[in-house]
Amino acid sequence: MGKNLSQLVQVVRDAAQAGAQLILLPEAFAYLGADSGRTKYAEQLGRTGPIQSCVADLCRAWGIYIIAGGLPELSSEPERPYNSSVVFNGQGRVEAVYRKNHLFDVNVPGGACFEESKTTCRGSDNTLADVMDWKVGLSICYDLRFPEQYAWQRKNGAQILTVPAAFTQVTGEAHWEILLRARAIETQSYVLAAGQEGVHALGRRTFGHSMIVDPWGRIVAECTEPGIGFALAELELSEIEKVRSQMPLRS
Repeated sequence: MGKNLSQLVQVVRDAAQAGAQLILLPEAFAYLGADSGRTKYAEQLGRTGPIQSCVADLCRAWGIYIIAGGLPELSSEPERPYNSSVVFNGQGRVEAVYRKNHLFDVNVPGGACFEESKTTCRGSDNTLADVMDWKVGLSICYDLRFPEQYAWQRKNGAQILTVPAAFTQVTGEAHWEILLRARAIETQSYVLAAGQEGVHALGRRTFGHSMIVDPWGRIVAECTEPGIGFALAELELSEIEKVRSQMPLRS
C-alpha cells in the first residue's frame, strides 16, 4: 500500500500543477490485491489512518477537492469493509461519502469469477455532493451498469457523475466507453471516470482508459497509454445548459 500512496502523491502533484481543482481517484487506489489486505487496511471514516491522512494532506497542500473512489471503510462486519467513494474538500475534511451499492458478483465470460459481496458490505444511499459550484453524483465501478442510479442523480440536480472503477480487461474492452458515454448522453451531464490499469495481484488485469465525457457524449480527455497518468479537462456549466435546452429530456 505504501508504494501506491507514494505514487498517488506524485500524480496528484502533477495534476494539481497542471490546473486540476477536482481530482477523482480510481477504485481501490490504495490497495488492489487479496481480500485479506482490504480487511487489514480498512479505516474508520473520520479517524486518522494512512489512506485518509494521505488524501487529506494532498487536499490541504494543493487546495483541491479529491474524490477518493474505492476507499476500504470499516463496517460493522470487520471481514467485510465497505467500498466507499469519499469526497475531501480543500481543507482535507470529508464532505460526503457513498458506499458501493451494486456489488460485482459475476462470472465473466472468458475471464474470472468475482464475488464481491463475500468480502464487501453493500451500501444503500444514493449520494450527491457539493463540490465548489457543482452538484456531483457518486458511484463506483459496477454501478455503471445500472442507469436508474444516475437517473436519480440527474433528477436531483447532478451536473457531474463520477465513476471510479477497476473494470476488468475483458469487460472494459467491451463496454467501458459505451456505458460511460451512454450515462453522459442520457443524463446530459459530465462524466468523470477513473480506471485502474495494468496487472495486479492474483493475476487480475484491469482496463484503464480513464476519461472525461461531456454532456453530448463526446470524449474530451482520455488516458490512452498504459501506465500511471491522468486525464484533464475544463468543465463548462454553459455546456450542460446548452445541451439540456437544445435536447430536453425532462418534462
